[in-house]
Amino acid sequence: MDDTRLPVTVLSGFLGAGKSTLLSHILKNRQGLRVAIIVNDMSEINIDAADIARDVALSRSEERLVEMTNGCICCTLREDLLEQIGLLAAERRFDYLLIESSGISEPRPVAETFTFIDPAGRTLADVARLDTMVTVVDALHFLRDFRSGESQNGRDLSQLLSDQVEFADVILVSKADLVSAKTLDELLAILRRLNPAAAVEPMQMGVVPLDRILNTGLFSLERAEGAPGWLRELRGDHVPETEEYGISSCLYRARAPFHPGRFQYLLTRPWTNGRLLRAKGHFWNAARFTEIGSISQAGSLIHQDYVGRWWNFIPQSHWPADEARRTAILQQWEEPVGDCRQELVFIGQNIDRAALFRQLDACLLTVEEIALGPERWTDFVAVADD
Repeated sequence: MDDTRLPVTVLSGFLGAGKSTLLSHILKNRQGLRVAIIVNDMSEINIDAADIARDVALSRSEERLVEMTNGCICCTLREDLLEQIGLLAAERRFDYLLIESSGISEPRPVAETFTFIDPAGRTLADVARLDTMVTVVDALHFLRDFRSGESQNGRDLSQLLSDQVEFADVILVSKADLVSAKTLDELLAILRRLNPAAAVEPMQMGVVPLDRILNTGLFSLERAEGAPGWLRELRGDHVPETEEYGISSCLYRARAPFHPGRFQYLLTRPWTNGRLLRAKGHFWNAARFTEIGSISQAGSLIHQDYVGRWWNFIPQSHWPADEARRTAILQQWEEPVGDCRQELVFIGQNIDRAALFRQLDACLLTVEEIALGPERWTDFVAVADD
């Protein structure tokens, strides 16, 4: 049975990456498709939308341009996005919908909009089909911005760029003609490591075959959430190393808690072991031994947080009743520490794995420190001795 829902492609990418140039190319080479467009921009006057409007002015009866301003799709305009997609799909006169999100929005919330259920029990997925998540990467500036440690609207820029790359089905590298072949090859290798599941290819002036980004059938929320290289590594889906550029993944596991001071010192001192591109995972901190620590690094900054409590410290009577979830908990279980563990992935270039693991091992509590017991572990402070 044919799927009659309106197919949707979402274009993401940082400011100036080339999303609007790509969109203009699609409109000029749409091969008879009747296309609706939603353009999102943070500014009061949507310059990008005005440029695109000139491209569709010759065929107003076939195209629809919806401008969204004063906010980004992923947050303040989500309700507008729901309404606009629903209205466009209900008209049943468009073959395709393109959404250009703002340069500072992450794609995941846009995708999740399709799963929302309204009070009447309806969802966008009833009338529209999310087909492809496309991220445009600027070959000239991506690695510079990725490593900068700068922020945009309160968000770490490198984390935003990671989110945009890791949630894509297709990654298009713009301005490929403006960098050397060696630089381009290295960038493509890095992007493939960050998101092994995505198709990655260079483009110039927004020119790309439309069948690579329209009606691909590539999007799957489950697959997208499992695509990042760090997550595949944690799950045991090892990605082959990209030896030519020294790119590799290091998965560190241990069943003793970290000393907070020694671990903090390792995370905050300058990184000298090759070039770290991405770090992600959970850690067990002796000073907060009941809580699950989380680190996330992209670029120059490593962020720490606490995301819940280890199941080891929750009575089994309060565990999930669902058998599959209980089984998943027990798969991570090891006496006498239960599910408490260090499980960290580091992705980078020319990283000395043995040296990194020695540094991490040195952060673990010693046998003597462990013997003091958890009551004394909380006395350890996050101030490291140099």
